[in-house]
Amino acid sequence: MTALQCTGLSTGYFKGRPCVRNLDLNVAAGEMVCLLGPNGSGKTTTLMTIAGLLPRFGGEVRVGGHVVPGGNPRAAVRAGAVLVPDDRALFRKLSTEKNLRLAVRGRVHAKGAIDDALELFPALVPRLGVEAGQLSGGEQQMLAIGRALLQRPSVLLIDELSTGLAPTIVESILTALRDVAQKRGTAMLLVEQHVHLALESCDRAVVLVHGAVQLEEPAAVLRADPRRIEQAYLGSGGVAA
Repeated sequence: MTALQCTGLSTGYFKGRPCVRNLDLNVAAGEMVCLLGPNGSGKTTTLMTIAGLLPRFGGEVRVGGHVVPGGNPRAAVRAGAVLVPDDRALFRKLSTEKNLRLAVRGRVHAKGAIDDALELFPALVPRLGVEAGQLSGGEQQMLAIGRALLQRPSVLLIDELSTGLAPTIVESILTALRDVAQKRGTAMLLVEQHVHLALESCDRAVVLVHGAVQLEEPAAVLRADPRRIEQAYLGSGGVAA
């Protein structure tokens, strides 16, 4: 089942000057897809547009088969697309526990949902009373992802997951995300700079160059032939059939 479908997506920051052009992208339920590419290739712009934080110049975004209106972040969340931005967007002066509770306020089974998030990221348990701004970078990322998952997304978007984090921390977070994808069927689209770690954890990779798909292949294929990633970054990889 296709959880996320972008068809002919064109978007950017200034009307008439798209950063992303005619992008076709699909992510199935339970699939992890990494969005790779050099700086300025349109990766973050794509996530922000899917999440409704940027208007679309053209094309369509569907979540769970339903068209999501452009430039409407609340509609995107209601449809099931939730973004973890690169700055993590935590309430830095609130405790870890309060950050989590804000994501489930008014929900009948709020405590059970928070317990599930803490089971996924047990390192947060002894830090529940600590202000989010005082957490380590890895703990902040765990909190941001845990809070996003509390919204029960069908599509989870994560921008620059590994920023400022040690590779071992990134590995542990990616392992937890893989578990969520398999058990809950959550589709995941990740922007990642650590290509090796992304290919080890994800099912498929899409390489953007100058706002267009330069390469799209199963991660296993690219692990076996990493030169294709390098060629795609240089703009000579071609688009997979």
